[in-house]
Amino acid sequence: MPRPLIGVTLDAEKPGGYSKFPWYALRQNYLDAIDAAGGLAVALPHEPDRVADYLERIDALVVTGGAFDVDPSYYGGGAKHSTVVTKDRRTAFEFGVTKGALAQNKPVLGICGGQQLLHVVLGGKLIQHIPDTIAQPLAHEQPNPRNEPGHVVRVARGTQLHGIVGAEELQVNSAHHQAAADQPAGVVVNAVAPDGVIEGIEAPAYRFCIGVQWHPEFHISEGDAKLFRAFLGAAAAR
Repeated sequence: MPRPLIGVTLDAEKPGGYSKFPWYALRQNYLDAIDAAGGLAVALPHEPDRVADYLERIDALVVTGGAFDVDPSYYGGGAKHSTVVTKDRRTAFEFGVTKGALAQNKPVLGICGGQQLLHVVLGGKLIQHIPDTIAQPLAHEQPNPRNEPGHVVRVARGTQLHGIVGAEELQVNSAHHQAAADQPAGVVVNAVAPDGVIEGIEAPAYRFCIGVQWHPEFHISEGDAKLFRAFLGAAAAR
C-alpha cells in the first residue's frame, strides 16, 4: 500500500530574516512526525482558489500552528484584542481547505493554532487572550523550551482521544494565548488544562476530526506518537 498523502499547512512570514522576500515557514518536526507514523507529507501553499485541487490529491490534512490568530470576524468575536495578529491569506486558505476536507470526510488533525481554526470551522468561538478571560491561568505560553512539558492536561474518558492515548492525563507543551471558548453542537471537548482552558476537541460525526492545543509533533509523551499513528491509520483507510 502506498503511504497516504498528508497535506500540511504552512505559516507565512513577511520579508526579513530568512529572505528579503515573503516566505513560508514550517518546523521540520511536523514532517518528521508524519513520516514516522507512516505518511507522505506535502506542504500546502496559501492558494484559496486551489483548495479543490489539493483536496483531490491529499488523503488527510494537518492544520499547523504558527505566529498568527484567526480573525475574530470569522466567529463573531467582536473587535480584535491588542495582542491578536492575523494572516488573512493563510486563514482564508486554511478555513477553505479544512471545511472542504471535513465535507469529504477526510481525516483532519488541528494543532495549536490549527486546533483553534478547526474549532471555528466547526462553529465555535475563541477566547482572544487567555490572561484577560481566565482567572489565575497557567503559563500557556510556557517560558521553558517547547521540547519540554509545560503543564498537564486531563483527557476525558469515552472520547476518541482517550481511546487513542490510553491515558487520563498527559504531559504537554504549551505555546498559545488563545483557546476554544465553547462547545458548539457536534463538538466534544476531550482535554482540559487544570485552569479550565480547553486543550482538545473532536467531532464524532467524522471518522477522524481532532484538534489539540499542544504540539504533539514534539513527542513529549507516548500519547503524542499514538495520536499521529491513529491519524495516519485513518488516512490509510481511504
